[in-house]
Amino acid sequence: MTFNPQIIQDIHEIVLKAEKIVIVSHKSPDGDSLGSSLGLFHFLKKLKLNVTICHPDRSSYIYKWLEDIKEILIFEDDSDKVLEKISNADLIFCLDFNAFDRLGVELGSAVENSKAEKILLDHHQNPTINSAHRIWDNTRASTSELIFDFIEYSNNLNLLDEKIARYLYLGIMTDTGSFRFQSVSARTHQIICDLLKTGLNHTEIHENIYDSNTLDRIKLKSFAIVEKLEIINDFPIGVITLLKTELKRFNFQKGDTEGLVNMILSIENIKIAAIFIENDEGIKISFRSKGNYFVNELAYKYFNGGGHKYAAGGFSNQKMEEAVSKFKEIVCSGFYEK
Repeated sequence: MTFNPQIIQDIHEIVLKAEKIVIVSHKSPDGDSLGSSLGLFHFLKKLKLNVTICHPDRSSYIYKWLEDIKEILIFEDDSDKVLEKISNADLIFCLDFNAFDRLGVELGSAVENSKAEKILLDHHQNPTINSAHRIWDNTRASTSELIFDFIEYSNNLNLLDEKIARYLYLGIMTDTGSFRFQSVSARTHQIICDLLKTGLNHTEIHENIYDSNTLDRIKLKSFAIVEKLEIINDFPIGVITLLKTELKRFNFQKGDTEGLVNMILSIENIKIAAIFIENDEGIKISFRSKGNYFVNELAYKYFNGGGHKYAAGGFSNQKMEEAVSKFKEIVCSGFYEK
């Protein structure tokens, strides 16, 4: 943990002197990366600063209702323009990721090698980003919470409006699983109280995320639970695998499997949940856990990933059967008995 109010005040002074600011966040943007990026974007705009958001790829269609999604430059759509923004920036905010490879190879390299001042603003464990200035606290529930801290402790809470609050609420709500994860603290709820005072419609945000489904999405999740869920005998572990052919059968769109791994974890007596999803690059893996079972070390040591104690992700270049067999061998051979 390297967070205190004085750090924020020092960073605020640096930000005010910047002429061209870029905000970057990780691949496959989720609610917190979008919420923190857009919340910070609008705050910096109110400070009358020149700021651009650059993300590696597009977000899931479940976020299409965000009116400012168009403000984000997408590297996979216009790499030249994004690289130009990075090259010309004198300050880059690195939001919601702890290593440059989370941006992808080319964009990550461009940001890492940029001569711009870099500010890390993140809540993930073990950051490897070499930045002289950081607002980092791995005990916090979301990066969006830290954006609120930045606003408050830079003495700019008077600039908080409904638009900024909407995006920070989105980030906090999604990264806390609607305020149910162990990372939620009294500070989390204090921040939510201040956000609600702006008049934001929190019910609308929740409905847009959790109560908006396509029929294909519901069918895919039903298929995954009914046909593909495996409970490992004698272990509190549930696994789902989904092949590209199966995803195609249900007209898969990016974001259709969000929340599926948490459905596994909600099953009685399950302590570890994993979902293996095949794509053109390999196998994308999501892990969730509870109790005394932590999945971040598992993802980091064996599946080229990382994350939080109870929520992590990884990747495998193996075939599906090989990747799942490797997972089973690790978790069933004493990994959690150390």
